[in-house]
Amino acid sequence: MSRILIVEDEPRLAQLVADYLNHAHFETEQTDSANAAMELARSGRFDAMLLDLMLPDGDGMEVCKAVRKHSNLPILMVTAKVDEVDRLLGLELGADDYICKPFSPREVVARVKAVLRRAQPEPTPAEHTLELDPERYEARIGDQHISLTAIEFALLQTLARHPGRIWSRDQLMDEIYNDHRVVSDRTIDSHIRKLRKKLTEHSEDAHDWIGSVYGVGYRLETP
Repeated sequence: MSRILIVEDEPRLAQLVADYLNHAHFETEQTDSANAAMELARSGRFDAMLLDLMLPDGDGMEVCKAVRKHSNLPILMVTAKVDEVDRLLGLELGADDYICKPFSPREVVARVKAVLRRAQPEPTPAEHTLELDPERYEARIGDQHISLTAIEFALLQTLARHPGRIWSRDQLMDEIYNDHRVVSDRTIDSHIRKLRKKLTEHSEDAHDWIGSVYGVGYRLETP
């Protein structure tokens, strides 16, 4: 049974989330302290953490940053702040997902399950394995060979380094344009659309390899 650490300073909300997670067969533990959250995360007893942004004794982003120094524990940040800068900063610090208040407890359960699936992927059938060939600027899905442009390959290579991680458009631009040229968000979106189309067309089950997270960026979706 997976154990979820709930870091939330609103007792009624924390208990509501815990009740829904318990009903979905998760074990839970609660704390409202940033310092306690960091200690509990180090214990290795948890499979994921729901982390509120605003805590009485600290900042959730600092907790996320500290945990990421020693652990790949999946972190879902919870906040009432919807400003895109805060969202991107949280993800750059290593958060795996973002949940904005107010939210449905059922949504939280679904997000936790999705993050855990990405953290512990099931064995992938050979026909769905994505392989990259940097010498040929080519991707392979099973026995399908996909020719890519240099930019498309660089995008896919970046996304594939951490499947499931959300990359902002600015992060992708920094990764693929070494000369730091000025390009617009729409340029990245255009390359992503073309790359997604090529990958989907060469997947037997039309799997959508690149997922979009509204207002944040893109991530590689494994089958």
